[in-house]
Amino acid sequence: MKFVPRSRLAPTRALVTALVTALVVLSGCSASGAGSGRGSAGPGLDDPAKKEIAMQLISSAENSTLDWKDQYKYIQDIGDGRGYTAGIIGFCSGTGDMLKVVERYAASRPGNPLERFLPALRAVKGSDAHDGLGRPFTEAWAKAAADAAFRSAQDAERDHSYFDPAVRQAKDDGLGALGQFIYYDAYVMHGAADSAGTVGFRTMRREALAAAEPPSRGGDETTYLNAFLDARVTAIRKEPSHSDTSRIETAQRVFVREGRFRFETPLRWKVYGDSYRIDGP
Repeated sequence: MKFVPRSRLAPTRALVTALVTALVVLSGCSASGAGSGRGSAGPGLDDPAKKEIAMQLISSAENSTLDWKDQYKYIQDIGDGRGYTAGIIGFCSGTGDMLKVVERYAASRPGNPLERFLPALRAVKGSDAHDGLGRPFTEAWAKAAADAAFRSAQDAERDHSYFDPAVRQAKDDGLGALGQFIYYDAYVMHGAADSAGTVGFRTMRREALAAAEPPSRGGDETTYLNAFLDARVTAIRKEPSHSDTSRIETAQRVFVREGRFRFETPLRWKVYGDSYRIDGP
């Protein structure tokens, strides 16, 4: 799919828009998305309250609940070709991030019940196999969730491989907290780089940049985020296991349309047909 930038405003209309913007600034009035045209001000997604909202939104899509803290124990093969999916953001045995979680756990808690599965996790990386894992592994994973060290290992891998790089890149692109979340969710679902049969974050961003300028380059935040979401929808439709685009169309696209660039509550959205809302931080 070729992405085409939105048409530029006619000169007269652009002049009117500029005058209206100036009047808003001078009068001190502020809508929910005020200041978002060239990158939103305010706390970023790494603000604890914003990060909590982000985790609730991720959980609504990954686990059909806002209670993300109950998902450390979650583990299941959902039939997407990635082996077991588990934990707070869906670490997978097939992609290798589940292995990293268990390695982190072993480093902080040597001799823990999951450590003995490390050879099997290394062997199944890149496949959907359960060899050497099975029920003993899934039961050990669920039980380990009661250990603060295991929860910390999941948190650390989430931040290192997904949250931190996504937020850093979004800030470099001049995006506010909402844009930072949109990048983060793409990292969680698709990973940073392309792999067999999938399109990664870097390709989505490259396609978005070909269609619109980000706020860091003087572009409009709404236009750029919609271009990125367009690229992501195209990526999702290329993956049979991730063909449903409601994560974008009835959630993130709604927030962009409402101008909630600072990730302001209340937030109301739908994912896979289920309705959710967050009324406050």
